[in-house]
Amino acid sequence: MTAFTFRTAPRIISQIGGLAQLASLCADLGITRPLIVTDPGIVGCGIAARAMTVLNQGGLSPALFDKVAADPPVAMVEAAVAFARQSQADGIIGLGGGSSLDTAKVVALLTRSTQGITEIFGTDMAIGGRLPLIQVPTTAGTGSEVTWVSVVTNEAHEKKAVYTPQLLPDIALLDAELTVGMPAKVTAATALDAMVHAIEGFTSRTRKNPMADCFAQKGLALLATHLPRVLANGGDLESRAAMLEGSMLGGMAFVNASVAAIHALAYPLGARFHVPHGHSNAIVMGPVLRFNLPAAESLYAQLAPCLLPGQSFATPAAAAEAFVTAMEAMAGWGGLETRLSALGVTADDIPSMAEEVVTQIQRLIATNPRPMSHADVCELYRQVL
Repeated sequence: MTAFTFRTAPRIISQIGGLAQLASLCADLGITRPLIVTDPGIVGCGIAARAMTVLNQGGLSPALFDKVAADPPVAMVEAAVAFARQSQADGIIGLGGGSSLDTAKVVALLTRSTQGITEIFGTDMAIGGRLPLIQVPTTAGTGSEVTWVSVVTNEAHEKKAVYTPQLLPDIALLDAELTVGMPAKVTAATALDAMVHAIEGFTSRTRKNPMADCFAQKGLALLATHLPRVLANGGDLESRAAMLEGSMLGGMAFVNASVAAIHALAYPLGARFHVPHGHSNAIVMGPVLRFNLPAAESLYAQLAPCLLPGQSFATPAAAAEAFVTAMEAMAGWGGLETRLSALGVTADDIPSMAEEVVTQIQRLIATNPRPMSHADVCELYRQVL
C-alpha cells in the first residue's frame, strides 16, 4: 500500500443558520478583535453586515476588509495584511467564495510573520504559525475552507500557489442560508468546480490515496444529486446544505491527492481573462476528461455510479463513457457559456496559454492520468474555442 498523509481542518460545523454561532466560535479560539476578509459582493447582499452584527452582539470588536478581488492579486493580499496589522486583528474570518477564503488564509499567516508573500510561494515555504482562522464559505464550490492551499495572481498575471499546513483553518463553518440567492450561473459554476476537485483527486496519478477516494466519491455523489434540485429551486436549503458538504468533501479529496489538467488549463483563463474559476473548469473539463479516457477508464467507471445511480453498464468501458458523457452535458448548466470565444479568447491566445500550462503549471500536468504535451493543450483549447 502506498504511503500517504491526510490532513484536514480540526473542526467542521455544518448547520443551517450556523452563522449565529460566529461570536461564540471566536471566543472558543480566544479571538476578541476579528477581521472579516470578504468581497464587495458579500457586502452588497448583506451577508457581511449579518456577520458583523453577530460579532458585535457577542461583545467583540470586529473590523471588515471588503476589497477582495477575484483571482486575488498580490497587491490586494498585501493591502489586506497591512489592514489586519493596522486594526490589530487577533483572528481572521474568511467570508465568501474561494477568493475571499484564499485571501483570508494568507492574511492569517502573514499578519504576524516577517515573510513577504512572494517568499511563501511553493510548498512548505512558510515559517511559524498564524492567527486563529475561521472559514465561512458562501458558495458550494472551492472547498477552500478545508484546504492548505491558497492561489494568488502575481503582477505577470500568473497563478502562484502557497501550499503549507498552516493554512488549514481552526474551524470551517458551513451555513446553507448563506448560499441562498446565489444566481444559477454561479451555483452551477462553483458546483462543477467542486465536482472536478473530486474527479481529479480520485484519478490523481501521483497522490491518489484511499481516504481521499472515499471523500471524492461521496462529495461527487452529493453534488450530482443536489445541483439539479438547487437549479430548479434555489431556496431548497436541504439541497444547498448537501452541496456545501459535497464541496467540502471534494476539497478534502483534492488537497490530499491533487488536482490535475482541468485545473491547469483553467488557470490561464482566470488570470488572463478574468473568467471565474468554476466557469473556467466547466469549459475545459469535457475535452480533458475525454482526452484522459484511455488512461482513466477504470477509474471513471468507478465514478459513474456517483453521477448515474442505479444504472447498470455492460462493461467498465461503457460505464466510463457514460460518465464522461454525463459530465460533458453539465458544462452549460445554469446558463454557463461553453465556448472560449464568447469570453474574449482568440486563437492567437492559445499557444501562450498552453506554454503557461506546460511550464508554470507543470505540477498539475504531472498528476494528470495521461501525459500531456504543449500540442495536446493547444488542441484541447481549440475544441472549446
